[in-house]
Amino acid sequence: MLAIMADLTGIDAPATAVEPGAVQIRRALLSVTDKRGIVDFARGLAAEGVELVSTGGTARELREAGLEVRPVEDLTGFPEIMDGRVKTLHPRLYAGLLAVRANPEHLREAAEQEIEFVDLVCVNLYAFERTAGRRGVSEAEVIEDIDIGGPTMLRAAAKNFPYTAVVTSPESYDAVLEELRDGQGRLSLATRESLAAEAFHVTARYDTAIAGWFAEKREDFPPLMVGAYEKVMDLPYGENPHQRAAYYAQVGARRHVLSKVRQLHGRELSYNNLLDLDAARALVAEFTEPACAIVKHNNPCGCALGDGPQEAYERAFACDPLSAFGAIIALNRPVDRATAQRLDEQFVEVLVAPAYEDGALEVLCQKPDLRVLYDEERRHRPGRERAVRQVEGGLLVQDRDIVEDRTEMEVVSGRPPTEDEWAALRFAWRVCRHVKSNAIVLARDGATAGIGAGQMSRVDSVRLAIDKSRLEEVQGTVLASDAFFPFADGPEIAIAAGVTAMIQPGGSKRDPEVVEAADSAGVAMVFTNRRHFRH
Repeated sequence: MLAIMADLTGIDAPATAVEPGAVQIRRALLSVTDKRGIVDFARGLAAEGVELVSTGGTARELREAGLEVRPVEDLTGFPEIMDGRVKTLHPRLYAGLLAVRANPEHLREAAEQEIEFVDLVCVNLYAFERTAGRRGVSEAEVIEDIDIGGPTMLRAAAKNFPYTAVVTSPESYDAVLEELRDGQGRLSLATRESLAAEAFHVTARYDTAIAGWFAEKREDFPPLMVGAYEKVMDLPYGENPHQRAAYYAQVGARRHVLSKVRQLHGRELSYNNLLDLDAARALVAEFTEPACAIVKHNNPCGCALGDGPQEAYERAFACDPLSAFGAIIALNRPVDRATAQRLDEQFVEVLVAPAYEDGALEVLCQKPDLRVLYDEERRHRPGRERAVRQVEGGLLVQDRDIVEDRTEMEVVSGRPPTEDEWAALRFAWRVCRHVKSNAIVLARDGATAGIGAGQMSRVDSVRLAIDKSRLEEVQGTVLASDAFFPFADGPEIAIAAGVTAMIQPGGSKRDPEVVEAADSAGVAMVFTNRRHFRH
């Protein structure tokens, strides 16, 4: 029977069972969406005597390059139908991929069914992520780019890696060809296993992106959270030098902390740099006016608006020059030479901005360690994107925090804020939700004047914000508190220091006492009816 099988199945059928390490690459099926390098890869395979089988557009491209290609329907005995939705889904192909060639019974059945073995599969998938991320794309277009046959071929070939090789990326072509040439048409078992692992990563990522797209269409939290993360870069170390670290971006995410960010100068980014970079970019994105955010240890130590980047930076820096030493600085306007010169006077770990004008980089790059980042990200964060934090053995998932509009706020004091106070209150409120709770922010004229962060007691946060203020006097500032005041002591300390208006969520059973403290001093108080904890 095995001798008969050799006649029936042509060049690839062994007359006897073979062990995994002895498989020769004789037949390859090529079906790719990303056609980069596929002609050269196919030409290299053909030079090693490998028969080429292909589908649709891939087959046409190979034939146009002068290569001899066998259509997949000749292998399966079944034509491509339904606009190509069905072309490789056939038992003759999958038997040729999944047969255990050391199993005499599998070989007997293959001979009876005239199965032809496929030794190498080169497949990459429909561009679902690119299609789903395209602006204005229809649901039908997205669904049409859900690949069925491709992932199935990848999984089958990867499962049977002891006998079949699977190639998923143009970046692998050269290495595969080199090993085939050096190994006289063979790929080592170790290589086939490594390629199989890569294939399962590809299908996992693909299915995760599809599941994520469907999940985004729903308002509620899905019963199963799926996620895949792709390594963007290794990091020199973690929070501390003895911890290893890397940065991964979520597959399918429209944007992430380094999306469309290019490093123009300086040392490699660290784990802590990325944490603070994320915080700084998020804060400066709150404002359409020229703004600067200075972040240290994941907390703002200064934030301000200005007529331009230089003024915004100088006003933000003035809030807490001591803490700004070695900080991450984010600007939402291009850095000009004058701003660069002012930045050059300080020790800055990371600078990120949307552009750098003539002469700015010349100044900034004089410091070899300063990490200069060019932020070209202009896409908005998806409205339904959720915030996720890892805890031991699980995830905490919540809607992203958003700041409310003035129309949703309530003046609860006898004296309403002046328009200048309203502007300062709204600025302080936007900054406050980026400060670790318990959070207190003092502000005046579009600049932070003092920040109390991460205290276990809210009254201590008030004292800290006042103590850290660099103003000669706090008189005329406004105060934002990320949650309600449980007692009147915090507001009383702020009032004694010169605060003239406050904004807070309200909701304490002692709210009447807190409002009375404000009213008795002629201080304006606004309730937002929404708190902004940041743990």
